[in-house]
Amino acid sequence: MSSVKINKIDVHDIRVPTSDTLLGSDPFHKKPNYSCVYTTIHLSNGIKGNSVCFTAGAGNDWIVYGVKDISKLLQEYEIDNFIENPGSTYKLINDHHQLRWLADGVNRMALGCIMNSMWDAWAKIEEKSLWKLLVDIDPEKIIKSIDWRYLKDSISKEEALNILEENSYQKNSREKQLLKNGPKAYSTAGWLGLTDDQIASTINEMKNEGFDCFKMKVGQDLKQDKERLKFIREQIGEKSKLMVDCNQLWGVEEAIEYMKELSEFNLTWIEEPTARDDVQGHLKISKALKQYGIEVATGEQVQSPVIFKQLLESGAIGYCQIDASRMGGVNDIIPVIILAKKFNVPVCPHGGGIGLCNMIVHYSMWDQISVSGHSNNQVVEYLNFLQEEVFENPVKVANGKYIAPSSPGWGLEMKDDFFNAHIYPSGSVWKGREESGSITFVA
Repeated sequence: MSSVKINKIDVHDIRVPTSDTLLGSDPFHKKPNYSCVYTTIHLSNGIKGNSVCFTAGAGNDWIVYGVKDISKLLQEYEIDNFIENPGSTYKLINDHHQLRWLADGVNRMALGCIMNSMWDAWAKIEEKSLWKLLVDIDPEKIIKSIDWRYLKDSISKEEALNILEENSYQKNSREKQLLKNGPKAYSTAGWLGLTDDQIASTINEMKNEGFDCFKMKVGQDLKQDKERLKFIREQIGEKSKLMVDCNQLWGVEEAIEYMKELSEFNLTWIEEPTARDDVQGHLKISKALKQYGIEVATGEQVQSPVIFKQLLESGAIGYCQIDASRMGGVNDIIPVIILAKKFNVPVCPHGGGIGLCNMIVHYSMWDQISVSGHSNNQVVEYLNFLQEEVFENPVKVANGKYIAPSSPGWGLEMKDDFFNAHIYPSGSVWKGREESGSITFVA
């Protein structure tokens, strides 16, 4: 029997002009165009492995180039090599003797495009959803998928294996529980560019869906933030959780002083209060805000598992926010989830964009079945747009919880009409307005 090989890898630049509606707007990303790099690995047996890498528009083309370049390493690559040892494929790319000089960032995001597509293909070969593939994989293979070089000073392979094995006897019951009632979700309702009426409409829609956790963007104007937080708190009630997010707008001392001013609103966390890689800064903020009952949450722009290691080990964060496409794919994210379990920090993935919600639910399913177990402190971000019109298998929620995915792989197959219309710059959506999707578009 001949081996299954990679025939080709397609990469597409998909952009959506959300800058028209200001959905997704925050203090830094004032007019984002929600976008993604869509990578498809074609196998010789006809299976296609797909992934998305979310961006805010300009910059997609940088990642597209990176994925195309990395793809040259995988011409005629046998998929069995990956399935037998996912860590070897990851190491082939991540440790490239010249590409490694570029360090983390776009380079690692391009790596993630490839790795996530490989995992999608594997799950489809097994005819399983990605979360189910992870749940069913032998713990030893999970451990072999991880690059331990810079993590083993914080957690050994043996410790990680013990975490996975000590939860194995509960896996069946937890799986049944999450198939019945999936991971708890929260809604980002308070985008900075939206009116109070628009925010109230979103909140009411989410409340009708059973949501009792909401998030608001803050940071541009303290007086306006207080007025809007008062308005949102009135909309959601005192018993609902309310979180805020400033998208790294502040310095350390500014973050502390600003959040002291907002502490009257009974906030659960402040998200991304300062620079993405400032571990000591996050620690200072965390210590200063403990007396107000406000935790620090971050991770959506953390570039590597090593920074997560430092954030978790130091106690700098109270909530760990993995992102499905920021790092090098599944191989980078599974050790972060295991580390979070060791340091007793709930994993609350960052969602939104195009396809992130579709991916993060798989990580939460695996985490709550195989790693940490289920609790109400684990909340998963959910956005109620760019789903039904985009994906053949859009994410679903019920009673404030995600519904467990059942389609093979990630479930990222896009509808042809949407896909073709939003290819940048040739798609029909961009005809005559190409500049508003490019780097020269300045807010």
